[in-house]
Amino acid sequence: MNDEKEYLSQEKFDELKNELEYLRSIGRKKVLTDLEYAKSLGDLSENAEYHEARSKQAELEDRVAVLETLLKSAVIVSHHDADTVSMGSIVTVKKSGEKEDLKLEIVGTEEADLSKGKLSNKSPLGQAIMGKKKGEIAIMKKPNGEETSFTITSVR
Repeated sequence: MNDEKEYLSQEKFDELKNELEYLRSIGRKKVLTDLEYAKSLGDLSENAEYHEARSKQAELEDRVAVLETLLKSAVIVSHHDADTVSMGSIVTVKKSGEKEDLKLEIVGTEEADLSKGKLSNKSPLGQAIMGKKKGEIAIMKKPNGEETSFTITSVR
């Protein structure tokens, strides 16, 4: 598997840990109950309920495996005051040609949600601003090759 670190806030770590515990206990029991019911219906070769229950069981086990791996490789980050953009930083940037600043928190990919101002450290913009300081310009390269510049207006 992948030995790469996954950066999470304590809140996200706890949320994923709770999800894993739920899936291991209640989720597995529900899937087993559904499987037993489907088996009781008879012929498994043409039993849609059985095939659906098996599919749900596979999805559940896949999610359990993903969560186990993620939690093992998790590094907990917290908000901090520093002058350089890093994991957990809250950064304000201004896109060239724009009037308004954009406030972003640098988080791991599992927590990224731009609608909440949470930017993945692995996103093109996240990669461009990592290691920068207030006043520096970061150049973000888009997948299509275009470049956009951002000025770091604050870091905390």
